[in-house]
Amino acid sequence: MPLVTVVVPTRNNERTIAECLSSVRAQTYPQLELIVVDNHSTDETPSIASKFADETVTGGPERSAQRNLGIELADGVWVLWLDSDMVLPPRSVEIAVDTALRTGATGVALPERTIGSGFWTACRALERECYLDQPWLHNPRLVRRDYLLGDGGFHLAMSGPEDADLRLRMRSEGRRIELAPIIVDHDEGKLTVGDVLSKRYYYGRSIPAFAGQHDGAVGKQGRAVLKAYAANWRRLAADPAHAGGMVVLRSLEVVGYALGARRGRRDRAKAAR
Repeated sequence: MPLVTVVVPTRNNERTIAECLSSVRAQTYPQLELIVVDNHSTDETPSIASKFADETVTGGPERSAQRNLGIELADGVWVLWLDSDMVLPPRSVEIAVDTALRTGATGVALPERTIGSGFWTACRALERECYLDQPWLHNPRLVRRDYLLGDGGFHLAMSGPEDADLRLRMRSEGRRIELAPIIVDHDEGKLTVGDVLSKRYYYGRSIPAFAGQHDGAVGKQGRAVLKAYAANWRRLAADPAHAGGMVVLRSLEVVGYALGARRGRRDRAKAAR
C-alpha cells in the first residue's frame, strides 16, 4: 500500500481541529502520515494538533503556501489535503486510494456535505447536496505527490479558487480526476450572513488571478452551478424555505465575490506599477 500524507492547513481553529485530526487517525488505511501546517495561530490549535500529528510546522501567509509546504515535507506517494473543519469517514483514504489505483487517476475528488446548526447552514447544506451528482464541479483532494511538486503545486496568488485552478490545470493536461464514492463532512458551524459575505469577499480578491490563468472559467463555473440546480429542482422544490434562503445566500455571495474581485484588480494594478 502506498504511503499517503494527509496535510491539514489551519489557523485559529481550536473548535474543530481535534475532531478533524482524530478522524484521520481513525482511518482504516494503515499507511498514513499526518502533517499540520499552522499559520501562526493565537489559540490552542498548535497544542491540540501536536497530540495527533506526526509533524506540526508553522507556515503561511495563506492556505496555498501552507499546502505547498506540507507537500514539500511529505514522504507519501499520495498527498491528501484536508481543511481543519472537515471530518473524514473511516474508510475515506482507503476508498480514495482504491479509486486512484483502479482507474489510473492522478487525482481523486471526495465530495463534501455541510454540517452545522442554524438556518443559513441548512441552506448551505441544501446547496451542496445539489453538487453531489455533478462530477465536473468537484476538485481533487488526493493527488500524486510527484505531480504536485514544482509547477503542479498550489498557486500562491490564490486563496479560495486554488482548488479549482488545480482541477482546471490537471484537466487541460489530460490528467485523469475521478470521484470517490465517499462523502466528507464539512463542519461550518452556525453560519451567518456576515460570515458568508466576508469569506466570499476574501476569496473574491483572488478571482482576477484565477481568471488570468483560465480564460472564461469564471463564467463556465457559474453556468455549471446553475445546471446543477436545474438538475436537482425536485430536491429544491421539496424544501422551499431553505431553497429560498439558498437563493438569497448565493445572491449575497455574488456581491461578495464582485467586491472582492474589484479589490483584487486594484491590488494587482498597484503591484504592477
